[in-house]
Order: sequence, then structure tokens, then C-alpha cells
Amino acid sequence: MEVILMSKYKVGSIVFGTVTGIEKYGVFVNLDDYYTGLIHISEISHGFVRDINNFVSLGDTIRVKVIDVDDESFHVKLSIKDIDYKSLTPKRMEIKEVGSGFEILHRNLQGWIDSKIGEINEKKS
Repeated sequence: MEVILMSKYKVGSIVFGTVTGIEKYGVFVNLDDYYTGLIHISEISHGFVRDINNFVSLGDTIRVKVIDVDDESFHVKLSIKDIDYKSLTPKRMEIKEVGSGFEILHRNLQGWIDSKIGEINEKKS
């Protein structure tokens, strides 16, 4: 019986990791209890990288982009050069305040219904 492993990480996805080592050739990142990764120096910036320590420090939690996954060794190749790797909060849309309670619904419901009916009738024409 052959066992097929499904990767926890997908190429192109952006995940969080912790910097566990810095060498001249790249950055080691721990993703979870099993997977570790390497950000090769060529995946840090589009420009020349003189000192990797100018980008990350040991213990930093950063966002990383998955560029390759080896499920047999639980190793992931990572990149930070095309993403906002230091942003720890997901991008959120601002929610406009429109009022509270059901009053706003009561005032606007008939207008919303009429508008939608108009759109539907327009599509039929």
C-alpha cells in the first residue's frame, strides 16, 4: 500500500514563519513543528544584499512566500523579495459605519428591493 502525503504548504501561498538562523547564503525559517525552510539570499531582494541582517533578525516572525515544497524532507524553499514580509497583520478593508439596529434596514429595504428588480428587468431586455 502506497502512502501519499498531501503537502500542508502550497507553492505561491504566503505563510508565517520564525527566523531561526542567518548565514551568508540565506535565512533559515521555522514554519511549524515539522516544516523548516530556507530563504536563499537571491530570494531576499531584487537588489544586491550586502548583509542579510539588514532585512531580518533572529527570532523575527515574518511572512514568507512558498516557492517549492519537499514533503519527504519537510523542507520548503521560501522568498520574501516580492511581498511585504514584515507585515504581521492581514490587510483589512475599512468597514463604513451605516447605523445600528434594524432602523437602517427598515428605511432602506424597499429601495434596495426596487433597485434589484430594476437590474433584473434591465437584464431581461
